Amino acid sequence: MSASRRVIVLILVFMLHACATLPQDVERPVSNAFSASDQTTLGQLALQAAQSHNGSSGFFIEDTGRVAFLQRAALIEAAERSIDAQYYIWNSDTSGRYLARRLLLAADRGVRVRLLLDDFNIAGRDHVLAALASHPRIEIRIYNPFATREGPGKGLEMVGDFQRINRRMHNKTFVVDGAFGIVGGRNIGDEYFGLHPEVNFLDRDMLAVGPIVVDISANFDRFWNSSAAYPVAALTQPAWQPAEIEQALAAARADAADTDGLDCAPVQQAASARDAVAQWLPMLEWAAAELVFSEPVEDVPPDGDIPARTATRLGRLVASGQREVLMESAYFILAKQQLDVIRQLTDRGVEVRAITNSLASNDLVANHAGYARTRPSMLASGMQLHELRPDAQICARCAVTADGCDGEVSLHAKTMVIDREVVYVGSFNLNLRSIYFNSETVLIVHSPRLASAVADAIDDSLRPQNSWAVVRDQGGALQWTGTDGVYHHEPETGFWLRFKAALIGLLPIEKYY
Repeated sequence: MSASRRVIVLILVFMLHACATLPQDVERPVSNAFSASDQTTLGQLALQAAQSHNGSSGFFIEDTGRVAFLQRAALIEAAERSIDAQYYIWNSDTSGRYLARRLLLAADRGVRVRLLLDDFNIAGRDHVLAALASHPRIEIRIYNPFATREGPGKGLEMVGDFQRINRRMHNKTFVVDGAFGIVGGRNIGDEYFGLHPEVNFLDRDMLAVGPIVVDISANFDRFWNSSAAYPVAALTQPAWQPAEIEQALAAARADAADTDGLDCAPVQQAASARDAVAQWLPMLEWAAAELVFSEPVEDVPPDGDIPARTATRLGRLVASGQREVLMESAYFILAKQQLDVIRQLTDRGVEVRAITNSLASNDLVANHAGYARTRPSMLASGMQLHELRPDAQICARCAVTADGCDGEVSLHAKTMVIDREVVYVGSFNLNLRSIYFNSETVLIVHSPRLASAVADAIDDSLRPQNSWAVVRDQGGALQWTGTDGVYHHEPETGFWLRFKAALIGLLPIEKYY
């Protein structure tokens, strides 16, 4: 075949992929969160703990990767009736495989497992997920999927159906027996639990008990029953014969007790897990709270010019500050509307301090490029701006063991504290993608004790050994100050990385980072 004919064939293949469409008339039976939590051990524990708190909910801050992993693992073992898990990313690494295998064992003992995953990070795992979903007690749905499941056609589909594909489910929620829930910034993967050998994330979740768990479940059900959520079997044909699927599941069961690589010992017996959960209850802080979540993709305008309800609520929360507003966000890009609010706050004497990733600690160069374009305007608004060091001494917050501090750290938390009285924890980054495109979950807790605890943690992040303060020098140029002196360019970076970020930053597409 001549070269010209090969090119024509390739173009035709690309066009065929680009013309792929999602399946129609998909059966997606409506199901709802388990509501009879009082019939379970976890539900009884939650009810007993809540009795003297007059309708408030109980909260515990998961500030370290170790605690975040062990609490999820314990809840899976303690489950009797239901596990609902909603994530943007669930990695097939040590922690991801371990938790998935324990979900399989939970289903074996009769627990209904509903797993809802965004499609953006699933590439190459359709058949594994389909095999897992063949279990009669496990349902897996994929949110806002690509019609083209593999190959170069996915890239063409991204271009041809950009308005839809651009809207991702960034929510992270986890509910067991309708009684205990977790909301926050962490996905499922080694870097979120302090287990990665090279880079680990500073992140934050909130364990929740009480009435707020009903709202977390409502968030899950809204997305689970969305027309954008497709059962995995509707997207892929079985790659394995039934005997091969059973063999794969049997192998997963056989390896389910394997903790190699975890550097910790999660409980693996139901009684021990329930005892562990009971020991958490005295540590809960009880307070009024509200949960706000975005609408699924089919119920939002296609143009992306209207802020999501999560953005609107957080905007009101920031504007309510009277003395101090603390912001912590992995990706930090504010437009004129948000900067006007910051300027109004600082003009009336409210101290606004923010920390985000430096170029050296950011896991996505494009996100930093968008931030760098707006950084001068942020400083002009009167806020105090800090950028995390990749060698920050607070690495112990994300590490399971001290060895985790051998690598670098990156900020992944999305948190705000208003006047040390109200705290926000969730999946919502303070950037334009979260404001206009991604679906997010926002938990707002009205608790001075929790707010002060998170504020203290952010204050620690702002210390010179953990972050660089970004200011303008007398000539108006940016400079970064830390324990290692003053930098006049992005610190701890090479020329090529700075050049790449600057080149990307020439594109006025901050909204899409």
